[in-house]
Amino acid sequence: MGWVLLRALRRRWAAYKYRFVPWLALNLRRQGRTLRYVPESSQDKIISDEDVFETLLKTFKALFLNDFSRQADILALLPEVKCQYLELLTWEQKWSKVTSCNHGSQQVFSPEEVLLNTLGFTVGRDQSSLVSAGTGVFVTKGFVPKGTVVSMYPGTVYRKHEPIFFQSLGNPFIFRCIDGILIDGNDKGLSRSVYRSCRRRDQLGPFQMSDESWLTDAPQNPLAVGQYVNNCSHEKAANVCYQEFDVPEHFPIELKQYLPNIVYNHDVESHLRCVVLVTLRDIKQGEELFSNYYTVVR
Repeated sequence: MGWVLLRALRRRWAAYKYRFVPWLALNLRRQGRTLRYVPESSQDKIISDEDVFETLLKTFKALFLNDFSRQADILALLPEVKCQYLELLTWEQKWSKVTSCNHGSQQVFSPEEVLLNTLGFTVGRDQSSLVSAGTGVFVTKGFVPKGTVVSMYPGTVYRKHEPIFFQSLGNPFIFRCIDGILIDGNDKGLSRSVYRSCRRRDQLGPFQMSDESWLTDAPQNPLAVGQYVNNCSHEKAANVCYQEFDVPEHFPIELKQYLPNIVYNHDVESHLRCVVLVTLRDIKQGEELFSNYYTVVR
């Protein structure tokens, strides 16, 4: 009986060690190469915040246009914005007619197709190439250049003083930011319920302040799979790293429905913290993404 329990614990550890805190505590010295050294918090930038913003804006606008027929309630309250999107849609339809001879109504693509058409690649979840690592994230189509936002880390955002004890039990999906902010990217159990509750709380009429579809097998924002990116190993070097990004106040309200993060405490006035994954090198179709989980600030 004892050996059975021990084998079960070893299997759990083999899967869990590629996640955050316990593996870091035991391997800080002998696996220093898996750590990303950051002299100061302000230097934790692989690309600029402007580049991150532009990538998200470009992707979310494309998703919005693709889903234009179902945005009537939002656009009715934003007439100026509606005119801007109608102009973009008209140009897109004209271009579609020229390139594909499609004279019908707007062609609707899957979110993955939108991502491919917009950024030149798609990402998706599948069995990791690491033994006992469970699910991983792969570039399923296209090519990703170095310095590209390739994924987002979804979840509920907790500040230092906010309660996360029960959500953290047996949870390998909690990401710690440099300043102590935590993002719970677990799509099951209590974490799932908390996220959905916060999303309903923050809805303003027809305006959704975040996206909960990352909790399903078909996220409407196809970038929101970053919680399943596994840590690098001696055999699999890191090809992406994490970069923190605070959503600015001027982020378009109609596009917030694609943000896969939400704050736990609605009463605190601050920017929404997001974490994106940025490529450290060119990544080809079929490659799995591997990260440096642990950012050491000295």
